[in-house]
Amino acid sequence: MSEKTKMVKVYIMGEAFMVPAASTIIMAIEYAGFQLKRGIGCREGFCGACATVYREKGDYKLKGGLGCQTVVSDEMYIAQIPFVPAEKPLYDLNELTPDPSTFMKLFPSIYRCVACNTCTKSCPQDIQVMDYIQALIRGDIKQAAELSFDCIRCGLCALRCPAEIVQYNAGTLARRLYGKYLSPKSPELEDRLQEVNDGIYDQEIDEMMTMDIKDLTKKYFAREIKIT
Repeated sequence: MSEKTKMVKVYIMGEAFMVPAASTIIMAIEYAGFQLKRGIGCREGFCGACATVYREKGDYKLKGGLGCQTVVSDEMYIAQIPFVPAEKPLYDLNELTPDPSTFMKLFPSIYRCVACNTCTKSCPQDIQVMDYIQALIRGDIKQAAELSFDCIRCGLCALRCPAEIVQYNAGTLARRLYGKYLSPKSPELEDRLQEVNDGIYDQEIDEMMTMDIKDLTKKYFAREIKIT
């Protein structure tokens, strides 16, 4: 490490450590000597595994973020939340209907929403969480599915919600219902899936499975792409 590397003090689970100033929270935790077995996933992607709550010096706010994205600051207090306890109802999608009654039965907690927007403020993906919960309350499953599309289920919204709603589970159901019952169907996709089920491509797939990686790469880039 360069002698000019700037170091800052951070508190990890209450214990002070000196870490490089440019570190992400995950890098800082590992630099401090911790071996991460939980609360870590894709590293610099968006998998939601490294949900973290922290406070910065001089700021009264308790903030949330992804440990792989958030850079440490001097005197930062850090605690990882590798799992947020949340009840997850079991259901068979084939037995559900895409209407408000489904959410009244499986997620009655959404009707406790007080529209405080704390869930949105805590989302590291900048998803309009409160808006998709309000859409579900209105029965607009399509809008809820679209607004929650980028959710990575880190749980920070549910952790901060004063009404104790499990927003991300409700959003997941909205996307499932929309995909199965409400989204426009593609006749071409249905035809192609039927062809796959009929085994039309089995021989070609078997050949590609045994191809050399260079030949497979060449075949991929030489493929015909139809734009309609």
